[in-house]
Amino acid sequence: MDRIAEPWGSRTPYGSGRQWPVRVDTYLEPGIDEHDVDAWVQSASVLHSNGDGLDIAVRDGRVVGVRGRAVDRVNHGRLGPKDLFGWQANSSVDRLTVPLIRRDGRLVETDWDTAMAAMVDRARQLLAERGPSSIGFYTSGQLFLEEYYTLALIGHGGIGTNHMDGNTRLCTATAAAALKQSFACDGQPGSYTDIDHADVIALYGHNMAETQTVLWSRVLDRLAGPNPPAIVCVDPRETPVARLATVHLAPRPGTNVMLMNGLLNEIVHNEWIDHDYITAHTVGFEELRARIAQYPADEVAHVCDVPVDDLRAAARLLGRAERLLSTVLQGFYQSHQATAAAVQVDNVHLVRGMLGKPGCGILQMNGQPTAQNTRECGADGDLPAFRNWANDAHVEELARIWNIDPMRIPHYTAPTHLMQMMRYVEDGSLRWLHVSGTNPAVSLPELARVRQILRQDRLFLVVQDMFLSETAQLADVVLPVAGWGEKTGTFTNVDRTVHLSEKAVDPPGQARSDLEIFLDFADRLGLTDKDGAPLVKWRTPEEAFEAWKRCTEGRPCDYTGLSYDKLRGGSGIQWPCNDEYPDGTERLYTDGRFFSAPQVCESYGRDLVTGAPLEPTEYRAMNPLGKAIIKAAEYLPPHETVSEEYPYHLITGRTLYHFHTRTKTGRVPQLQDAAPEVWVEMSEHDAYANEYREGDLLEVGTARGSVRARLRVSGIRPGVLFVPFHYGYWDTPAGHEPGDGDPRAANELTITDWDPASKQPLFKAGAARVERVAASEGVPSAAPTTTASRPVRAGVTQTTGGPAGTADEMIGEVV
Repeated sequence: MDRIAEPWGSRTPYGSGRQWPVRVDTYLEPGIDEHDVDAWVQSASVLHSNGDGLDIAVRDGRVVGVRGRAVDRVNHGRLGPKDLFGWQANSSVDRLTVPLIRRDGRLVETDWDTAMAAMVDRARQLLAERGPSSIGFYTSGQLFLEEYYTLALIGHGGIGTNHMDGNTRLCTATAAAALKQSFACDGQPGSYTDIDHADVIALYGHNMAETQTVLWSRVLDRLAGPNPPAIVCVDPRETPVARLATVHLAPRPGTNVMLMNGLLNEIVHNEWIDHDYITAHTVGFEELRARIAQYPADEVAHVCDVPVDDLRAAARLLGRAERLLSTVLQGFYQSHQATAAAVQVDNVHLVRGMLGKPGCGILQMNGQPTAQNTRECGADGDLPAFRNWANDAHVEELARIWNIDPMRIPHYTAPTHLMQMMRYVEDGSLRWLHVSGTNPAVSLPELARVRQILRQDRLFLVVQDMFLSETAQLADVVLPVAGWGEKTGTFTNVDRTVHLSEKAVDPPGQARSDLEIFLDFADRLGLTDKDGAPLVKWRTPEEAFEAWKRCTEGRPCDYTGLSYDKLRGGSGIQWPCNDEYPDGTERLYTDGRFFSAPQVCESYGRDLVTGAPLEPTEYRAMNPLGKAIIKAAEYLPPHETVSEEYPYHLITGRTLYHFHTRTKTGRVPQLQDAAPEVWVEMSEHDAYANEYREGDLLEVGTARGSVRARLRVSGIRPGVLFVPFHYGYWDTPAGHEPGDGDPRAANELTITDWDPASKQPLFKAGAARVERVAASEGVPSAAPTTTASRPVRAGVTQTTGGPAGTADEMIGEVV
């Protein structure tokens, strides 16, 4: 099957309560078949958050393909297009293979000793002159658990800086924040298997068809089988999810809290609630009841600009469902009331008592393969194993594990989020920034400002990456790293499934794993515990995993029952996994007990309007018995809205065929050919009003900057523009800096602002204008036709992969 033209593969229908059938997907390099493979090495997907179990095909010491793992609980053998083809980026000819250092304004090759000495010497100098707050770390959602935990120990326990964050801040910080608000702790309540049982599936700002293709295959197979679930879709675009939805609500951007309050008002008013569950297991319901009474359906429909009958129909489905599964992603997370909106989804489940049972779950989704690990391990600023930075007992416990003085762990204030770190770089207080596995020169908002910040002479910028990314081009030191398949480690997906990824091949040249680099840095910096022994006491990934297990003992994310051996050969396993749950835990909160007791919880919560943390005494007074928290939210209009000068709402987002800033997928022929260049989507109504046609070259402008892109006339709601954020400048010509030439990065347009509670930037908020630069002359946009960017009119060549995009499927039981 052409898996570019058919991203979700063949259907294997099944009914409610039945097991999802097996379908094993395989793609091997042309000329190679399974008999030519020397070894199949266990791993899982790395270019999205689903956690698809797969095996890496190795021949003559190099990767030649992949095959889905039939036994894996997550995918039952299926792979998506990025799984099938993305591994080819590892063998790209422009991989970094030696360290680089800046000399006379240029990056030149050097040796590891010189590169490491340069970064360590500058760090030592700053620590002596300015202290730990001059040092910052910015990492990814794509490294391994063992690497994040090591980095957290170095940053928090060794250097003592509060300036640590991950690019999960851009992606799923709101997932964690919403779970902390409702349950006082991170950790997804639901399981992917809830799709097998649900009679209603609600997707809020979550284009699952493109962001988690295999999970959407599971939904498609339920829809194709007996007793299919109803689908509620909230999205301003006509996504593949929206096309199959029972009810599609396409609200005006920035009105998600208004919409959720209207839905909750209908549910509560019609008594579609579980009074016994609310009384026994929650606090805050009466405040919610009073708040949502101010949001009648007619007013909500007017503000959100959705049909009132559709609003009520969606509420009926949510309110009458016997088994409700809800998922949430960037459409809610990257908005001005991100946490408030996501929390209201939690509230739907709390008032309905829809938690902890098959088909009844919440998945506040992640976008990256190891975003959950970044949060668990503390590499995003939080404390490891969901410890509470505002609870002195938690800090003391962590200090005992690390054998350091508790005062060495910064906990005097909330951890510094990325956008605040960038302001500290801008004002000169943060002088040394270590970036690993991410590309802020394309992914952060207001890129003209970001480039100026990162170019400062007083900033010492270290970047470790597989490629010379836009950010690496601005660095003082660039460190070449081993990629997926070239090192060993574990990673945890959205529904808490832990997978082991084994090293299959050696990295190219002198590239080292992120773990090796972190260990070398700690050794050279001379970090020690309070007895003078090395602070980091492990040398291998497995030793780091064993240390992590000790750190998690007794905490919500308990890994003590897991081991590398236990993860080998079979499926991934969900945490908590310990003596009580030796085979893992499918769903949390099955008995109405939560990790929310004041002495246990990861967070005391925040004010949804100001973001101010609640004091421990406030939390104890509100929730002394450790129940779930129903937190109401007032709707507030967006900070920047449309005007005569800027008449369109601008949103940015993803496409199925690319991942983040295309550092990897832009180097994969099948994926790059499917979506080769940036585009802008506009509704047919708006295109007609402006006399624009498919393929016209448009300039989209905001108060921050402009981008030129060809028009795709799509099913997006009128008044809204969409630009994919993946396209940067990694192919910048020699002698030029990122940003030179015609702008095509969507984040030239976006605003420096963030949600008050989660601190997630507002990539889906802003006002824009449009001007035609050149007519299409009959040439359409190159946007994919298989996804939300499908054209509304015929005549555009369909997106296909041809022979290069063909993969094998084997349907049925596999021995």
